[in-house]
Amino acid sequence: MEPFIAWEDRYAIGILMVDEQHKELLNLTNALYEACREGDEAAGAIFKDTIRQTVEYVKKHFSAEEQILERVNYPELLAHKQEHEAFVKKVLEEVKNFESGKSFVPNQFVRFLRDWILAHIAVSDKKYADYIFRLKKEGALTLSV
Repeated sequence: MEPFIAWEDRYAIGILMVDEQHKELLNLTNALYEACREGDEAAGAIFKDTIRQTVEYVKKHFSAEEQILERVNYPELLAHKQEHEAFVKKVLEEVKNFESGKSFVPNQFVRFLRDWILAHIAVSDKKYADYIFRLKKEGALTLSV
């Protein structure tokens, strides 16, 4: 069976650690999607466990990314952090809705995750990667990322 979302080379930003973490985020999104396809009870249990893993992994990934951006003095670090914070806030809000039995549609949530992650990689992450590679090319960055 085809995954909900498959990694493609065009998603790579060229920073190995970050690309590997992005692949894991897509794997977690696929796991959430598969949980949505189970029966209600199974989906609930699997979804709840997988969503917790996803939240923890997202926080770890964002922290790692922000540390890189701090080390290279990325001029748009604050805006990038704000994108991360808004995403985490939205995800935690949805988790709270799910756990409290409020209106929550797993399929919509998984699609939101997919769309946000891919858009963030394509725009914001590619932008900071271009900045880092430009610094390296100019010889202004000697540390490895």
